[in-house]
Amino acid sequence: MKQYQTFVTNLECGLTGEDDYEAGKVHGLSRAGRPLLVRYDLDGIKNTVSRDEVWSRPGGFWKWRELLPVTKTENVVHLGEVDTPLLNCPNLAQDLGVSGEIIIKDEGRLPTGSFKARGLALAVAMAKEFGIKRLAMPTNGNAGAAMAAYATFAGMESYIFCPDDTPDANVREIALQGGKVWRVNGLINDCGKIVGEGKEAMGWFDVSTLKEPYRIEGKKTMGLELAAQLGWDVPDAIFYPTGGGTGLIGMWKAFDELEKLGWIGSKRPKMIAVQSTGCAPIVKAFDEGAKHAELWQDAHTFAAGIRVPVAVGDHLILDAVRQSNGFAVAVDDDKIEDARTEIGTREGILVCPEGAATYAAYKAALSDGRVSKTDRVVLYNCGNGLKYPMQENSKTLDRHQPIDYKAMIEQ
Repeated sequence: MKQYQTFVTNLECGLTGEDDYEAGKVHGLSRAGRPLLVRYDLDGIKNTVSRDEVWSRPGGFWKWRELLPVTKTENVVHLGEVDTPLLNCPNLAQDLGVSGEIIIKDEGRLPTGSFKARGLALAVAMAKEFGIKRLAMPTNGNAGAAMAAYATFAGMESYIFCPDDTPDANVREIALQGGKVWRVNGLINDCGKIVGEGKEAMGWFDVSTLKEPYRIEGKKTMGLELAAQLGWDVPDAIFYPTGGGTGLIGMWKAFDELEKLGWIGSKRPKMIAVQSTGCAPIVKAFDEGAKHAELWQDAHTFAAGIRVPVAVGDHLILDAVRQSNGFAVAVDDDKIEDARTEIGTREGILVCPEGAATYAAYKAALSDGRVSKTDRVVLYNCGNGLKYPMQENSKTLDRHQPIDYKAMIEQ
């Protein structure tokens, strides 16, 4: 059994800063009922490994092992992780008259087709390290698929609860990857109550967003990876589709750790939380200057991944947005669909609705001056566009009739 050198020192409450949570033990939320953050001996890492050595390794996000909490190699769960590409969008930039770069980071290339693979791979690996055998979570789709796949690979049971209008592809892939899945007549927070209330009867461990410490650690690899891909630099702005907000919180944590390691400078991107106008609790809290976000009533949007009426890590999302001089923005569903079509037809990139929301938000921010035409921006596409319904735009031909080929140009 090979053991990694661990640099984890302790965990601390993301709200109160209490730091007496012992590493190497099972934790859920802090005593204040808020997310716990993993802390590292960054000086020890700095003296042990260089940034270029880490970046040269294979293995996708597992290459960052010194900045991850897993201690035994046998607990690492591999399903073919890769570094997700940065896709430049010169046609969109030309259309908008911008001189800066528009870059899509395509997380749909990860196992199970979404960025949820990052967080759930770490959560499952740590559950394996702690000897946990049964996991449960609420999901809007992609997180459940990732947990099912990694849990099955690791020999664990997974119980997954999703709103009854979750995309059918997500529900079917969860089941096909070994998860036990139920559709629930409610939203994701209603599914979360079922998970919480079933803990005593079922003995499962709750892997809900931010209710355990390690999904953040997996999601922060988006920030580590992005900085390395940009030559140990950061963009001017990051547009991030925000439901539970784990990735936004994780990236902000990653940039802080990278600077303390001396691997990047003090520059930070504006962190921009993107939501739908049908479910925008973070936007409302940001606009009102509030520390916490209220439960959003009657949440609705076809971009299911950002239909999260309440987030336990709301304060951490808002802190990152404000500390970065960023903002939170909501876009209408019709603008999201238009953005998805525009990205596909102009760049040949098929994005998910949540990813399309980031481009819609970028256009809105460009028009009102909150981002500049010279800015280099990164838009996070969080899932493979093939998982979602697409518009029917094909035409038909009768092969028995004369075909006017030139007319095809005008169609």
